[in-house]
Amino acid sequence: MNGDTFYEWFVRILPLLKENAIIVMDNALYHSVKKCKIPNMSWKKQEIVDWLESKGEIVIHPMCKNDLMKEVRKLKDAYDKYVIDEYAKDNKKLVLQLPPYHCELNPIELAWSSVKSYVRTHNNTFKIKDVLELLKKGVEHVTPEMWTNFVGHVIKEEDKFLNLDHLSDEVMDGQPDEEERHILTIGRGDTSSSDLDSD
Repeated sequence: MNGDTFYEWFVRILPLLKENAIIVMDNALYHSVKKCKIPNMSWKKQEIVDWLESKGEIVIHPMCKNDLMKEVRKLKDAYDKYVIDEYAKDNKKLVLQLPPYHCELNPIELAWSSVKSYVRTHNNTFKIKDVLELLKKGVEHVTPEMWTNFVGHVIKEEDKFLNLDHLSDEVMDGQPDEEERHILTIGRGDTSSSDLDSD
């Protein structure tokens, strides 16, 4: 799977969904293809200048790389967008991105677990043709009632996180002022160097 293949599939599937549907996605890299690459410190200085000028910025020479990156950060929000998210938005749908490493918040993981369990318990030939047939039957085995239960389970998991959030707020009362706190920002699953050296 890659970004192009996923995009082609997504474009075919999207019209089958109701308007204003919410699409839950994990952090697979092919879900997180950016519309526009954003410069980072690993870029050559001239590449950063070219990027800024392509966005209509006037770059006064000479300018050091750190100052160029400050200009990039000012523009970043306008260009730091994902192909899938924007396509969904253009088609009146919303992509809800799960936090990294939290597969327990994705009901499809429970469905895949059920499918894999079906294949594992019914597989006695271990031939690829038979496994593919079992895979199809395993998918058909996931009923709407099971899906409702999977979603209900995820909602309970989400409630646990919300309760922890309230608990952390209580613990933080009486702690150092905000400017003395360390803030950890967790972004999308894209761990490219462009994200590692921003902000």
